[in-house]
Amino acid sequence: MSSLLKVDSEIKSKVDVFRERITSEAEDLVANFFPKKLLELDQFLKDPVINIRELKEIHSEINLAVPDPILLTDIHDGLEGQNAKKRKLGPEDGPGDDKVGGTKVYIMPGGMMKSNGKLVDLIERVKPEIRTLIEKCNTVKMWVQLLIPRIEDGNNFGVSIQEETVAELRTVEGEAASYLDQISRYYITRAKLVSKIAKYPHVEDYRRTVTEIDEKEYISLKIIVSELRNQY
Repeated sequence: MSSLLKVDSEIKSKVDVFRERITSEAEDLVANFFPKKLLELDQFLKDPVINIRELKEIHSEINLAVPDPILLTDIHDGLEGQNAKKRKLGPEDGPGDDKVGGTKVYIMPGGMMKSNGKLVDLIERVKPEIRTLIEKCNTVKMWVQLLIPRIEDGNNFGVSIQEETVAELRTVEGEAASYLDQISRYYITRAKLVSKIAKYPHVEDYRRTVTEIDEKEYISLKIIVSELRNQY
């Protein structure tokens, strides 16, 4: 009794067309696209926008002024003497709330607190490159999987080589996806710090930390571009 499954001829024909299309796309990627992309990214790494020596050039102004100190008590003024009490926030801050949880900022001076424009522009150039690598790797991975022969055909060595290639392509895809996660974490971390600055404008360390993560992200973006080039 035959162990082979019978496949509908129409479906088999469509699968063959799919296989041929993937093979054609993948061969073109390996022969033409990958070498061109390697040279393109290598040229990108020489662009002045990604080779700034003085990192202070990528700093972004945090347009949140430091307000005048709030006088919590008037004991030192001798106005109320022994009856002096701690200042309470207004009714809008909640009933019985006598804690000062930071400086309230009702309106941003510039309307909306902007991101670091220079880094945003650079990120918008790098993100399409990350996406391209993920998509092209997926196509090549599918191609290699279609080429893997059946083990019962006796070509066990060829099977193991191709399986290792597929595993390597999966690793490349995973690393590229992690770059997108890194960019998202940068925005979230920076947003939290700017919120802290709005709440505690007198604390200089928050402002310095924003500068530090901007510099770190700039360096990371250059490393990402370098890694993308190396993958090709």
